[in-house]
Amino acid sequence: MLESTRPELLGDFGMVASTHWLASQAGMSILERGGNAADAAVASGFVLQVVEPHLNGPGGEVPILVWSEDQQQLEVINGQGAAPQAATVAKLRDLGLEIMPGTGLLSAVVPGAFDAWLTLLQRHGTMSLRDVLAPAVSFAEHGHPVLSRVSRTIETVKDLFIQEWPSSAATWLPGGKVPAPNSRFRNTVLAGTYSRLIEEAESAGDDRTAQIDAARRAWYSGFVAEAIEAFCRENELIDTSGQRHRGLLTAQDLAAWQAEVEPPVTLDYKNFTVAKTGPWGQGPVMLQQLALLEGFDLDSVPVGSADWVHLIVETGKLAFADREAWYGDPRFTDVPLTELISAEYAAQRRGLIKDDAASTALLPGSPGGRAPVLPNYPVASQTTVAAGVGEPTVAHNGETRGDTCHVDVVDSGGMMVAATPSGGWLQASPTIPELGFCLSSRAQMFWLQEGLPNSLRPGARPRTTLTPSFALRDGTPWLAFGTPGGDSQDQWNLQLFLNLVHGGMNLQEAIDAPAFHSTHVPSSFYPRESFPAQVMIEDRFAPEVLKELAHRGHDLKIGGGWTEGRLSAVARDGEWLRAAANPRGAQGYAVGR
Repeated sequence: MLESTRPELLGDFGMVASTHWLASQAGMSILERGGNAADAAVASGFVLQVVEPHLNGPGGEVPILVWSEDQQQLEVINGQGAAPQAATVAKLRDLGLEIMPGTGLLSAVVPGAFDAWLTLLQRHGTMSLRDVLAPAVSFAEHGHPVLSRVSRTIETVKDLFIQEWPSSAATWLPGGKVPAPNSRFRNTVLAGTYSRLIEEAESAGDDRTAQIDAARRAWYSGFVAEAIEAFCRENELIDTSGQRHRGLLTAQDLAAWQAEVEPPVTLDYKNFTVAKTGPWGQGPVMLQQLALLEGFDLDSVPVGSADWVHLIVETGKLAFADREAWYGDPRFTDVPLTELISAEYAAQRRGLIKDDAASTALLPGSPGGRAPVLPNYPVASQTTVAAGVGEPTVAHNGETRGDTCHVDVVDSGGMMVAATPSGGWLQASPTIPELGFCLSSRAQMFWLQEGLPNSLRPGARPRTTLTPSFALRDGTPWLAFGTPGGDSQDQWNLQLFLNLVHGGMNLQEAIDAPAFHSTHVPSSFYPRESFPAQVMIEDRFAPEVLKELAHRGHDLKIGGGWTEGRLSAVARDGEWLRAAANPRGAQGYAVGR
């Protein structure tokens, strides 16, 4: 047995794993009260909005994968909100911008998380909105212990809040001070928003479906939408462009949007079927990488060896280069997805992988003979302005700027959920005083260049990095998993999957194993930095492995032993349910019995 920090959980009642112990326990409490995996995931998701406000919020987004045992099918709930109708490349260019700001109001999209969670609750859950919102209301009203990372994040934007974003100062600087780690923090305004949504829901009568629909109306056509439009219209606030801008988001943008339910994109790898979101997210990158790796005998490559790391990094460079050239909202661009994940295309691309690190250039392919087009990437040093934190990931120097969340649930009936909520970061957008939360700045992922798959377009979804994962084994639902991490998410998701499939590890061992990620491809976040050939890697890899990787041309940035990834996972394995969560960051936990 490999060394691990904690035991893999084993039971037959239910399992919840997430990036915060309070969210995991809130989900488990729902299972204990007779709720199912959908009910538990929704409760956990709302708690994450309260206890990890630097990683997600009510104004953010969430993609969800859910396996229904009753329907014997997997579906994707797309909770990625769209750009405002007023948001065009021409309009932003007229403002003197060449790159979308990473913070502020201009980069706001429709907040999609609320409808996505309610869609999951309505389609697959059993409980009322009051039931699943109760834990979040309690933590917001009565308080919760402040994470040290939340305290550090608020410290970085304290002056900005005081000088430029007064509504954020009123919310996140109680008494004018940064809340100390482990102090009790309350967001009573947010508690009031949640409570009013419950009241609006229950005004529709006793029918659960009618209540959920009423809450949706209150959010997307009622008091929430009205407050969002007024705040965007009436406030001109600074962002990372160094200029002050009003928001473009309107109540009509919210009213016209709803979460979509769609089938996943899948790929067979050995006796497994891996499922991801569509190319409006980066999920198919993992499938492309698996298709490339299928041509190598990974069973003969020692896990953690130089060959192991090299193959994963080099196949990742090719898959992510295709993401840059081809991925976008498929309602607005023709993504050649069938070709991109095909065995034939992978065979063509596989020949580019050499024994040493590939060229520092991006190398997208030509699926179906089509010529790839890459954006004109900006010079990062010319775009960086200190006005909030627009990138929610680990920087190239190891500094943690923020991140995302994740939650997985499996119940005794076989339902499984994987969800990756993000956006609405307290440090990235000014807080709306009447609501107690801020908007997502996800529009920073669009390009202000015409003719690209991910160009800014009214009503389009930005090509997100959020990417929950699901896998079947021998045709049977097996694994729900995911991680925060921006562009790194599918790199860490892939490593977990390969550790299980080729390394023979259990869930906890696979999560605890030394990890790494490449920063070769430009970031999806402002200011779109890239560090060609660079690999961030934990120092727990053997010295001879690190030496050999450097010899092959990888630019290694060796970090601490527990700095890569925040994975969690649940599984169905024969008669048992299993779960594990990441020790990195000292706040993710799995619970179950």
